[in-house]
Amino acid sequence: MLFFNKGSKSSKLAIKQSLKTAVMAAFTASTLLFSSFSASAAGSIKLTTVYHVYHNQEYIGTVSNKEVVEKIVEEKANLFQESTKDLTVEFDSDIEYIKEQVFHSTANDTETIQNLESAIQLQAEASVIVIDGQPVAFLENQETAEDVINQLKLKYVNQAQLDELEAKKVASIPELPALKENESRILDVKVSKDVSFDSQKVTPDKIMSAEEAVTFLQKGTLEEKKYAAQPGDVLGTIANNHGLTLADFLALNPGLTEDSVVNIGQEVNVTVLKPYLEIIVEKEENRKEAIPFVNQVVEDGNMPKGETKVQQEGKNGERSVNYRVSTQNGTVISSVVTSETVLADPVPHIVVKGTKVIPSRGTGNLAWPTVGGYVSSQQGQRWGRAHKGIDIARPSDRTIKAADNGKVVSAGYDNGGYGNKIVIDHQNGLRTVYAHLASISVSAGQTVSQGSAIGIMGSTGNSTGVHLHFEVYKNGALQNPMSYLK
Repeated sequence: MLFFNKGSKSSKLAIKQSLKTAVMAAFTASTLLFSSFSASAAGSIKLTTVYHVYHNQEYIGTVSNKEVVEKIVEEKANLFQESTKDLTVEFDSDIEYIKEQVFHSTANDTETIQNLESAIQLQAEASVIVIDGQPVAFLENQETAEDVINQLKLKYVNQAQLDELEAKKVASIPELPALKENESRILDVKVSKDVSFDSQKVTPDKIMSAEEAVTFLQKGTLEEKKYAAQPGDVLGTIANNHGLTLADFLALNPGLTEDSVVNIGQEVNVTVLKPYLEIIVEKEENRKEAIPFVNQVVEDGNMPKGETKVQQEGKNGERSVNYRVSTQNGTVISSVVTSETVLADPVPHIVVKGTKVIPSRGTGNLAWPTVGGYVSSQQGQRWGRAHKGIDIARPSDRTIKAADNGKVVSAGYDNGGYGNKIVIDHQNGLRTVYAHLASISVSAGQTVSQGSAIGIMGSTGNSTGVHLHFEVYKNGALQNPMSYLK
């Protein structure tokens, strides 16, 4: 049995014990004296009875009547019992009396009672939560103590899950059924340390309510530490100065975010939590997850270098995965794949990349720049002015093609009447011009090969209908295209 406020040190106890011995000696001497004196003076002197009071072997004082002490003890017990109705209150030890008859009374009831009130301690039988062999929290009974541990668990799982888990343990189910899609189940809920329950007598003020005990076990303290922001303080600095990570600091102060600015004098919570217990939850869960597709590049020697095309669009696959997950106070501490099933294979994303090096120097022989068609207007005088090139109309396909290898000099809209126009330098003294295009598919600086598509026939600029206006220059001098086209 543990008792509190046991008394003074051993030296003081020795003094008190000596005092007790002296009192006993005095009592013996007075008895002998009384015996010898009574023969000669019997009946002439009246003796007074006093009681020497001891608590935990320490002398407290002398009273005229034991009832004086017993009354104050009873009153104090009743007072405590009234405030702690659910507890059985008792004294931490017995009070001893030594009776003595004296000629002159040495009793001092008032002083003795005051000394006794300071000395005696009331105790209550409490249930104690023992963690790793150390008593940590005192509750009024074991049922309440067990409920405290249960309440800690309920912060991370619900009662139905706990009941289901307990039922499975009782039934001793050898093997659980396979998880359904996106299903999860609790495998175990346990505390991080060894927990047991014991009984112990303590002073009533040490006994906590269930709510207080839950907070105490979670935080390691019942008191929050506050800090008033000073000039220049930022959240990260405040947290670091008090041994907290920014994440822990924000968890203690739900109204704040990483971007919050604290005002001078604003109070924040900087309590460093040192929980006595943490709750570990083991569970398994099924998740349907995407399997990312991979990107593949296929080189094509027949495609000009710099050109690409998508051969196959990528598509994610799908798999069903079972995980065993462990959390500690709600934070994942491990996640292990226990099984997986591929539901659909991913489809790779395939891009064809050209590797053919196209010579920028032309052959000197110009290919027909359209898909079929005929010359609708020759080079020469037309409508009272010179027609610099030829017009080709009514092709079977409106694709415009490069007449020879070369590099695109310009590609865009021309305000001089040509509309959408492309100029290609064939790097051999020849240049070709393609005008009135509906659209352009090349850009300046691009190398093109003979016969490659460069645009679509149209009627932009000064044009009377859909056709291609085609010009040829050699060393800057205008040429007749028909002399070069094959």
